[in-house]
Amino acid sequence: MTDTEPDGIDPAKYRTLTFDCYGTLIDWETGILAYLKPLFEGYDVHVIDEFVLECYSRYEPEAQAEGGSYRAVLSKVLQRFGKRLAFTPKDNELEGFADSIERWPAFPDTVDALKTLSEHFELAVVSNIDDDLFAMSAKALEVPFRHVITAGQIGVYKPAPAMFAAALETVESPVLHVAQSRFHDIVPATAAGLDTVWIDRPSLGAARPVEANPTWTFTSLAEFADSVS
Repeated sequence: MTDTEPDGIDPAKYRTLTFDCYGTLIDWETGILAYLKPLFEGYDVHVIDEFVLECYSRYEPEAQAEGGSYRAVLSKVLQRFGKRLAFTPKDNELEGFADSIERWPAFPDTVDALKTLSEHFELAVVSNIDDDLFAMSAKALEVPFRHVITAGQIGVYKPAPAMFAAALETVESPVLHVAQSRFHDIVPATAAGLDTVWIDRPSLGAARPVEANPTWTFTSLAEFADSVS
């Protein structure tokens, strides 16, 4: 843990925790691989996990820059994989990528950590997702959020500043933003003037790697929750 306050994070200092969801609360790398790897193998395409997720880290922002729902983004991502790996995904396979979000698991420490943190803070989500797709993941998260701000509502995707501007207009300040992706979250949240917690979970690379300067760093959501409980 990197901590600017020796005794941990003072829960009186913040009113709201805003969370990234996918990669922070939901194990999107496991979910992505569970859908794509068997699909690829059905086309006799055999690639390692790191290749899949490194490609995803490039294809997803490209597709998001073209606009549209996250369901459409995932279809475009799969089409890019098809072009790269020389196969043409079927319509039901394109649709099924977004539907698979319902099966993307929460990290083992997510629910208990959220329960602990909800005793000290209001909780909100700021996510690059559609409302209906987040509703699928909310079942696994169990703990209710006071606010859910999505790309589907705002019309842009993180790291666009508008996502954090919308969050700050919605939630009660002071705000501490919690995320695994430095590219999508820590850099733009810092630029928006927020203190940040980087959850440095083990990753195979679904989020683009960038340099960032989080206020605090923890190796898990459980470790973060312990620091304020």
